[in-house]
Amino acid sequence: MLTEGFLPVGTGLGRWARSFDPDLDRADIVQACRNAWTACGLQPLLGEETALTPSILGYSLLYPYTDNYLDQPAIPAKAKQQFGERFRRRLCGQRIEAGNPHESALWELVALIEGQYPREQFPGVYDCLLAIHQAQQDSVAQLSRASSAVPFRSAAELLRLSCAKGGSSVLADACLARGWLTAQESQFAFRWGVLLQLGDDLQDIREDLRSGSATLFSRAAALGVPLDDLANQLLSFSDCIAAEMEALPCGSRMLKDLLRMSWRSLIVNAIAESYRFFSARYVEQIERTSPFRFEFLRARRKRLGRRRGLYESLFDRFVEGSDDPEPALPLPIRALAASCGD
Repeated sequence: MLTEGFLPVGTGLGRWARSFDPDLDRADIVQACRNAWTACGLQPLLGEETALTPSILGYSLLYPYTDNYLDQPAIPAKAKQQFGERFRRRLCGQRIEAGNPHESALWELVALIEGQYPREQFPGVYDCLLAIHQAQQDSVAQLSRASSAVPFRSAAELLRLSCAKGGSSVLADACLARGWLTAQESQFAFRWGVLLQLGDDLQDIREDLRSGSATLFSRAAALGVPLDDLANQLLSFSDCIAAEMEALPCGSRMLKDLLRMSWRSLIVNAIAESYRFFSARYVEQIERTSPFRFEFLRARRKRLGRRRGLYESLFDRFVEGSDDPEPALPLPIRALAASCGD
């Protein structure tokens, strides 16, 4: 499943992305791959074959571009607001001319989605894209308490923002995986997205504390509150999502077991890495449920970090294994223009 299903999705996306924009760095491509793997993990659960489609490709690459732009502190808030409004208009289907190369890239990625899912036939696809766009705009205020225009008075507000961003992101993945969803499938996809977002927030707690980004977990840690209860709630929530996944009629036993294991591993590994934010008794309790000792996991992570150069070289070999994008995907307009000498 991993080598014949998910790995080709990642290499296919990486090769297309390098053809589309040689300036995209590894982190951008890996971020896009993570989203594509989520969408392709949803395909079998929705009765579809695992495959990198033009719409999954386009959507997965949209957000490295928008995230990187919105995360730049040197760009004024007004410019970001104007960019967000123009992008929203393009997602609504307005044919506005791109004002710069950055917008040109985004417009082309949106066109990939439009080519697979005509707006008149698949309106839900574009409702989902607008939902994640709105959630992303709202979450800009979450990046830094110091520069935030929204005063976060409660954990409930931070939780709402994380739920909206994570849930709407995977809801869009699911809709792009097939073009339409039942109510049951929509609920599962949204809640899966919430779980992944909160898992990422727990995983990034130390970085968020350094940068001043406010999440449910960094807020509690900054106040000196042990994260035991929050982590327990997250683990319980993952069990609820697994039960909802079991109720879906499609998807193999292997895939469902793999997804369930990955969700729990994300949370447990985050606890192992950030153990100082938990009580010693709680860390010991969670460690007993892990197949590996936490000290081993931390040592392994450091060892992998020292091999970063090797893994980056391997990544490049995978991505550059072929000069051509996957045959099932349209050639990027930029690459096509270059090949014609335009």
